[in-house]
Amino acid sequence: MKLVPLTTALMFLASQVAAQDRMTLVLDWFINPDHGPIIIAQENGYFADAGLEVEIIAPADPSDPPKMVAAGRADLAISYQPQLHLQIHEGLPLQRVGTLVATPLNCLLVLEDGPIESPADLAGRKVGFSVGGVEEAVLGAVLNTHGLSLDDIELVNVNWSLSPSLMSDQVDAVIGAFRNFELNQMDIEGVSGRCFYIEEEGLPPYDELIYVANTDTMDRDMITRFLGATEIATQYMVNHPEESWEIFAATSIELQDELNARAWVDTLPRFALRPTAMDIGRYARFEAFLHEAGLIPSINDAATIAIDVTAP
Repeated sequence: MKLVPLTTALMFLASQVAAQDRMTLVLDWFINPDHGPIIIAQENGYFADAGLEVEIIAPADPSDPPKMVAAGRADLAISYQPQLHLQIHEGLPLQRVGTLVATPLNCLLVLEDGPIESPADLAGRKVGFSVGGVEEAVLGAVLNTHGLSLDDIELVNVNWSLSPSLMSDQVDAVIGAFRNFELNQMDIEGVSGRCFYIEEEGLPPYDELIYVANTDTMDRDMITRFLGATEIATQYMVNHPEESWEIFAATSIELQDELNARAWVDTLPRFALRPTAMDIGRYARFEAFLHEAGLIPSINDAATIAIDVTAP
């Protein structure tokens, strides 16, 4: 048997490390269960197996990630399908290249024992929101389904204090609450909430969380490997929900609480099992919805908004 000198072995290992392609991913917010597949891919070595060294960054401002990608300061960012449509019309060179959470998380949230038994009951009442534009269009579509319009309610900007403003009776409902977090947060605090799911109330279904890349500079091969690693991670999470939660929670003491544990369970069935798969019709329908709502001046072809990076 031929022995390999130690220096040669170390050089080989160093070359293997150097062979890892480096990429930067900017999250939409601080790390939480919505990012499960990314953290599991990192912790279980799936990124490394794909030849990737991924730097995961939590932004100081949740509006920054798409801008960072557009400016060439990051390879990928997590964003939201509704916002992507607007950002492209604003001139940002962005495209959806993969999906993280494949269903809406946004909901119209009310108190379970309150006076709102249907969105129709919101006439003359206050509805809190955090971000204008898309959320107002979403709320308008829900109200329209029940014979109302935005003129029939009072909009109140509650900043990011959605569930607290509802629980303190400052407003009668809030739009923009995430069903996997706010409902659990309220329940933990002893207040029962109820979600009206917007995709059941007149909204076209959409992908809540997506990966966006720069249309001019994206490395399709590297992104394909990244998404392949997150697909393996998602499969592991579905097959091993408790074990994957333990791996995820062990990465930070801040994650080890009841809210995150509950959100993990509620988010698990909403992750994209095929993150590269794309439904052109879904993007076309939402583009048309935003145009009808007056939020975009024209309609872009869906193929310019979202792509399958694995396609020839």
